[in-house]
Amino acid sequence: MSRLIRKVAVLGSGVMGSRIACHFANTGVEVLLLDIVPRELNEAEKAKGLTLESKAVRNRIVNDSLQGVLKSNPSPVYSKSVVSRIKTGNFDDNLSEISQCDWVLEAVVERLDIKQQVFEKVEQFRKPGSLITTNTSGIPIHYLVKGRSEDFVKHFCGTHFFNPPRYLRLLEIIPGPSTDLNVIDFLMHYGELHLGKTTVLCKDTPAFIANRIGVYGIMSLFHTVKKMGLTVEEVDKLTGPVLGRPKSATFRTCDVVGLDTLVHVANGLKDNCPNDEAKALFVLPDYVAKMNESKWLGDKTGQGFYKKVKGSGGKSEILALDLNTMEYRPQQKVKFATLEQTKPIENLRERMKVLVAGKDKAGEFYRASFAGLFAYVSNRIPEISDEIYKIDQAMNAGFGWELGPFEAWDAIGVKESIAMMDAAGIQTAAWVKEMLAAGCTTFYKIENGKKLCYDVPSKSYKVIPGTEQFILLDTVRESKTVWKNAGTTLTDIGDGILNLEFHTKMNTIGGEVLSGINKAIDIAEKDFRGLVISNEGQNFSAGANLGMVFMLAIEQEWDELDFAVRAFQNATSRIRYSSVPVVAAPHNLTLGGGTEICLHADAVVAHAETYMGLVEFGVGVIPGGGGTKEFALRLSDNLAEGDVELNEFRNRFLTIGQAKVSTSAREAFELGYLRNGIDRVVVSRNRLLTEAKAEALRLADEGYTKPVPRTDIRVLGKQALGLAYVGANSMLSGKYISEHDALISRKLAWVLCGGDLSQPTMVSEKYLLDLEREAFLSLCGERKSLERMQSILNGGKVLRN
Repeated sequence: MSRLIRKVAVLGSGVMGSRIACHFANTGVEVLLLDIVPRELNEAEKAKGLTLESKAVRNRIVNDSLQGVLKSNPSPVYSKSVVSRIKTGNFDDNLSEISQCDWVLEAVVERLDIKQQVFEKVEQFRKPGSLITTNTSGIPIHYLVKGRSEDFVKHFCGTHFFNPPRYLRLLEIIPGPSTDLNVIDFLMHYGELHLGKTTVLCKDTPAFIANRIGVYGIMSLFHTVKKMGLTVEEVDKLTGPVLGRPKSATFRTCDVVGLDTLVHVANGLKDNCPNDEAKALFVLPDYVAKMNESKWLGDKTGQGFYKKVKGSGGKSEILALDLNTMEYRPQQKVKFATLEQTKPIENLRERMKVLVAGKDKAGEFYRASFAGLFAYVSNRIPEISDEIYKIDQAMNAGFGWELGPFEAWDAIGVKESIAMMDAAGIQTAAWVKEMLAAGCTTFYKIENGKKLCYDVPSKSYKVIPGTEQFILLDTVRESKTVWKNAGTTLTDIGDGILNLEFHTKMNTIGGEVLSGINKAIDIAEKDFRGLVISNEGQNFSAGANLGMVFMLAIEQEWDELDFAVRAFQNATSRIRYSSVPVVAAPHNLTLGGGTEICLHADAVVAHAETYMGLVEFGVGVIPGGGGTKEFALRLSDNLAEGDVELNEFRNRFLTIGQAKVSTSAREAFELGYLRNGIDRVVVSRNRLLTEAKAEALRLADEGYTKPVPRTDIRVLGKQALGLAYVGANSMLSGKYISEHDALISRKLAWVLCGGDLSQPTMVSEKYLLDLEREAFLSLCGERKSLERMQSILNGGKVLRN
């Protein structure tokens, strides 16, 4: 792995090309982004007197494409600052600059002839030994390198990113017949380590793995919908989060991706997979064909399966397409008895069993869908993959399925699912029945702390390659649990390090979690060297248990609420003043109390996709678990005399006062949630716990010493308090904020300033925690705060007299 990637060229600045360029820039790599030269001037260029030789004109296509992508939401970049790493240009003037690049990635239009023309030009300038890859979504790799040199084909393969590449973790690696094995190994490793991808090695078959299975699933569903008389809304309700899949489910996803893209892949599969037993399903149903012809392609054309219109009073309304009349109508509420049954079931694998056992139309839909899917994936072994786990990994990372097809099959039961298929007249592949006959009843199993997968060629279980280097809680929890309660599990992850994971709903923080934190530190201080706080849930933590706070406040149980707030402050202080190092490893949503846990850790090893923020202002209170105190402390550590200190105060005040949430871990540094030189970012989600453990060990090995409570925190008193009060009153006068917002602002400023001290003064953490708790409790007694809490808890309803 001695190859270094310092600079990458991306050829083609369309949506995928520009977003791939942004993601390389996210990881610190210099990027050269190129596209074609315009053939004619636009009206704006004519008005400015520009010519076709003007640089602004020659780079217009690439610059407009990149700027368009940068305006998209969610953003393709971790921080605006990374855009400076991208240099734009055009094929005519700048293609020679690829000679300075270590990797040339082609992402032009999906046409074989155009790609071949690009590669012919690339060969004139690329340096020998540099990587050359294509982002094709389905053109056979061996077609693309006809006529190219030996060095070119040796360093060439497919690197299929999924859109949007920052957020969808799949990177399919598709070797050509002559690709050097070292190139394949490098790309598999680099994609995972530096780009944060789940890299899946694919065969050069039509649509590779994820799109072959995913498009089958969508096309099968298109036919099932008409047969069963289901509506667009019903299908999206049935195929979204209840199955552990994205909220966009099926039809909304089609609108986002573009129906034309789906049709293109489906037609390709119909034409290029003559022996596929399900090829009839790749023929477009009448309603899909009509939508495609009418250019009802989704978001890109303004309408698809859904259409956004202006309703009465100018308010936006989203209509749904009636698949029978092909007319748009208001969305209808969806209700199925089977879905109602699953509402209390948090465990997805348990939920699956209930879904397929449903006695209503929903149950019928699930049985038909899973029977077809399971049979289809079983028949794709060994056509598209020799290994089961690759298909699951591709669907996990490329389509956002929490459970891949074989994982879902395990959850429902392999034997039980075959009975379901037999009842539907659908046959599974022979190897599945042979597996069962040999006494192997699942596709996956945990053995000696390792995850094994059934290997079809050898008819035995094998460790999934690559997983040995990562710590996966799912594989070690059963045999290495040290202690647990209703909300947490403490696991020995080796080398004297413990891991504490939360498993409450949304990993919210209540009494069980606070008890778990204290117990984990007790045990770690007695018998271990360090503690990591990390989990494998969808989110690190959505914050404190708001329902508990609301109930105590509404019932005016002030002593109990005071006790609860003190307990939270004591738990975060315990993290700070433990005699062993405590490392937090957040990912995804890390809000409110989740951020406060991170603020008090000795170090934070954050996944790149960490969305961190003290959001309590939006609930009508201020951070009460040590978060406000910690911002005052960090403000003190960063203060300089004079006007600069007021600017720093203003930034810290607005971060909390505007409930700012970072759009990435990189941005969390800019907002002050993470610390330069202490905290760090890991791009690979698989490596997060492993890296956090390494950080805990490093701190322990360096002779970790228990910190001393701070008594030297410099607060600004009236000097900054007046600034905050004037600002709040000005915003209130301008009707930018409510009277209640102004009250919260004053309470927040009071704590950050240390009260109305006559001059800057040194205070202790305890002093600030007392102010913080007092402000939090007083705001909980405000009716407007309670209304905000109830609105969040009950979907917009507010208190009534």
